[in-house]
Amino acid sequence: MELMLEAAALFALKLVHETEDGSPLLRDDLVMDGYEREVFGLLVRQGDLAGILVKLDECIAQALSALGGADTVLGRELHRLALNAQQASTLEELNAPLGALKDYLKAIQ
Repeated sequence: MELMLEAAALFALKLVHETEDGSPLLRDDLVMDGYEREVFGLLVRQGDLAGILVKLDECIAQALSALGGADTVLGRELHRLALNAQQASTLEELNAPLGALKDYLKAIQ
């Protein structure tokens, strides 16, 4: 799960920070500092679903803003997928919506 969380954060932040003429955002870039696999791994080991959702929401909020908000076509779908993830009440329930969110972010970045 840690890898999927890190990938979702990476794809969300790519939407925010990458430009056509700039270099690609990588996992070891400073902007990823609080969203590394180890950070998510600690939260997963602690069973801190609320902490995971806060971290995920921080990235999604930035990506949503970069897309022009929840009123745009891409933003509306991102918002819907993010809400599905936020409704998870256990780490196990988070797997499916997190996978869908990660896949969507990867597809649109």
